[in-house]
Amino acid sequence: MLKTRILTALALLPLVLGSLFLAPPLGWGLFAAFALTLGAWEWSRLARFDRGETVLFVASFAVLSLCWLLLPLAKTWSLPLDLVALPFWLLAVPLWLNRKWALKHKWLAALVGWLILLAALAGVTRFRELQNGAWVLLSLLAIAWVADIAAYFAGKAFGKRKLAPSISPGKSWEGVYGALAAVAVYAALLHQLGAPLYGALPLWLLLPLAWALTAVSVVGDLIESLLKRQAGLKDSSALLPGHGGILDRVDSLLAVVPVASALLFGYAKFLA
Repeated sequence: MLKTRILTALALLPLVLGSLFLAPPLGWGLFAAFALTLGAWEWSRLARFDRGETVLFVASFAVLSLCWLLLPLAKTWSLPLDLVALPFWLLAVPLWLNRKWALKHKWLAALVGWLILLAALAGVTRFRELQNGAWVLLSLLAIAWVADIAAYFAGKAFGKRKLAPSISPGKSWEGVYGALAAVAVYAALLHQLGAPLYGALPLWLLLPLAWALTAVSVVGDLIESLLKRQAGLKDSSALLPGHGGILDRVDSLLAVVPVASALLFGYAKFLA
């Protein structure tokens, strides 16, 4: 299993980094839209759509994605997406986890799926269009990766108190503390190096924002775990050998990117 995971990662890494750094913004957007369309198919499995509902959901998301990428008018969706995505991830999803709600209504499952996936696509494309956007986006995605790796090792070494035993038994509060510590070091290092965006923020503001995104990444991981449990699935799919599915790999990012996007671009709109 470990060998398969490593080989899959080695195959995907050049593809992802090449699309991010070498392709024009539209090329990166099309790559992200393709990956998230596969994620839409996986969402249909979590929502337990039948075949016809799956085709309709995936096709409609693909159309929405192309509209976002190709139609200038679609950029007017950005503010409504920010206004919905921020309270969704900061308020609605934590409450969802606490109450362990199930996606019983197909129309609601479709709306939530469209929101999550389209907000993620909007976020990764908007960050890519910034000056030094590829580096900014990569450094943002790395917050979730640093948090995930640190939580794993801190949990293995010190984990005693379970974070959400009925949802994801392997996660612990000690793992969360390890993630927060590692992300603080990571953000402070980028600030010291003057990395794009990180160097422009004062450390007293950067660290709370980085910690907030760390907490959001945990929420994103947990909500996918809850949906998989409710659907009776171990993984969202088997598209990525050794890793599960697309959603299994980007669950944290689906939360982090829209929240960071809403905070950054919403703040810019407020100042304007």
